[in-house]
Amino acid sequence: MRRAMKALALGVAGLAALPLAFALYAASLPRLDLEALKERSAIVVDREGRLLRPFVMGDGRWRMPVTAKDVDPRYLAMLIEYEDRRFYRHPGIDPLAAARAGLQWLTNGRIVSGGSTLSMQVARLAEPRETRSLGAKLRQMARALELEWRIGKAGILDLYLSLAPFGGNIEGMRAASLAYFGKEPARLSMAEAALLVAIPQAPEARRPDRNAARALLARARVLERLRASGALPEAELARGEAEPIPEARKPFPHLAAHRAEALAAADSKARRIETSLDRDWQMVLERLARERAEALGPKLSVAIVVVETRTGLIRASVGGADYFDATRTGGMDLTRAVRSPGSALKPFIYALAFENGIAHPETMLEDRPHRFGTYAPDNFDYTFQGMVSARQALQLSLNLPAVDLLQLIGAQRFLSRLKEAGAAIETPDSSAPGLAIGLGGLGITLDDLTMLYAGLARGGAMLPSRLKPGESPPPVRFIGPVPAWYIGDILLGAPPPDNAAGAKIAFKTGTSFGFRDAWAIGYDRKHTIGVWVGRADNAAVPGLLGRKAAAPILFDAFARIGLDGGTAPRPREALVASNANLPPPLRHIRQDVPKTALSMQKQALQIAFPPDGAAIEAGTAEQDGRPMLVVKITGGSPPFTYLVNGLPIRQRIARREIGLPPEGLGFADISVIDATGATDQVRVRLQ
Repeated sequence: MRRAMKALALGVAGLAALPLAFALYAASLPRLDLEALKERSAIVVDREGRLLRPFVMGDGRWRMPVTAKDVDPRYLAMLIEYEDRRFYRHPGIDPLAAARAGLQWLTNGRIVSGGSTLSMQVARLAEPRETRSLGAKLRQMARALELEWRIGKAGILDLYLSLAPFGGNIEGMRAASLAYFGKEPARLSMAEAALLVAIPQAPEARRPDRNAARALLARARVLERLRASGALPEAELARGEAEPIPEARKPFPHLAAHRAEALAAADSKARRIETSLDRDWQMVLERLARERAEALGPKLSVAIVVVETRTGLIRASVGGADYFDATRTGGMDLTRAVRSPGSALKPFIYALAFENGIAHPETMLEDRPHRFGTYAPDNFDYTFQGMVSARQALQLSLNLPAVDLLQLIGAQRFLSRLKEAGAAIETPDSSAPGLAIGLGGLGITLDDLTMLYAGLARGGAMLPSRLKPGESPPPVRFIGPVPAWYIGDILLGAPPPDNAAGAKIAFKTGTSFGFRDAWAIGYDRKHTIGVWVGRADNAAVPGLLGRKAAAPILFDAFARIGLDGGTAPRPREALVASNANLPPPLRHIRQDVPKTALSMQKQALQIAFPPDGAAIEAGTAEQDGRPMLVVKITGGSPPFTYLVNGLPIRQRIARREIGLPPEGLGFADISVIDATGATDQVRVRLQ
């Protein structure tokens, strides 16, 4: 009896010492490196956080960011019911499950069931062990307690959802849901959720794409457990059992592939890259580009850019017709390819002519054959219209009137203004630009061309197009609101393509020399869209025209994202008048007198003060108590017309020194027109 009591006492003492021994063992382990568990696949998301494109990790695994709030609650309930029903009641180790596992080990001489909790499974995923030994199990238990203490139940659940294996290189609930069902884990059916509960127990054996029969049996066991617990109605369980098993992996989302690649390359350490893109628009416009390219012919591609006019944010960007189509060089981002714009820059020539007081929409221009030195351009159809208004000339995209106006503005000045607006222009060589730049003799990207048109829609204020939300840079004033409105009003009247269906879009087309590029860029009240059609290798495509190839895509793109027809309201300063009611110098661009003609004193018209680029203190001159901007001119033939920001302020007066009322602080363009139509213009800053 005494010996038995002694043995019992030793046994009790031994049992009492076990927790202390385990605690000492756990304390001897180095802290688990939780930072190493945070590695995830980089993802690019749209403006609402929806997935556009994920990237595989460096070791070839797909492991996307996911937390419990991103997952269908039914999946979480099934997971806990099937794997660890006392998850929220134990400290990381379930004593009942551990006792059962220990008894099975003693009875069978081997580990039959591990009694693992979800906390212990996460510990195993954090520190993988190839063997199932008692030592490995004790380490898992110690790590489970550590995880419970350091990150709690919510953190453990999030780690399981991120790290659980689902076969092959798929890790985590989100990657598995996308790979097997093509949907985010918040939208799973009951049967889909049950399958994803079952796979991690034997991920390679239960992969539905490799062994659909085993996957089906594993899912059935999960559903049967739910039936036994009464967790779900019988009818819903029956529907789940009848649902087919996916037998192949689905491709991961691959939207805005070109932009996503560029963003990921620019910040290789970022795991989540937020953009201003709209996933729904991206999907429909990529489909539109693919459909239209296939209809247009082999090797042709289509690029589309959508810009939110007010902010300059890019809402959709289609770099090509099909990223995976090698015959169309799908991997090239054609929104950023430098191409000739053809006639697509003509509105900016007219805009500067209106701004500088050279012309008005109703000014009469001559469309007749003539030379500009050695340069003798023709119209696209080799016909001439004679006398036309500036409005008609731009709507019909006539070449001679545009070159006439460009000569008056100056090719170098035109090019400089485009660059100041933010466009990265490329010219054929380093020599001075010629008049051919007005008809496409330069290079520009679809991105930049769309950005310029968005500036017109914004009233002449240029903002760089950007893909990331956040504070925008200050706008650059290209022209004033009045000439910008003139251009929009003119382009609203351009002949629309057959599929326009009454849509009111201010748009312009362009076709480059040799039929290599077809363009259409337009805007409504909210958005600006640019479309390019051509071959990625810059080969000629006979008959490829902006009006026939690109314009229908432009109008279809507006229809698919939602059209808000029209443009901004007319500024009250805009001069709406017939040609007969215009100031005489604006009625007709005279071709018989050079615009740099000398006056009777053989001296060219020139603004002597203020000098171009000067910064002037407001209020240095006053008239009737109002601040005035003093302007002095030399040369030219009176009478003179003075304009501020394209608006006539004083007309047909002979004085060469005059005070003009400024519109306010900031930049101001001052122009003078003499009796022969000669002009001069300066830009100053009032401060």
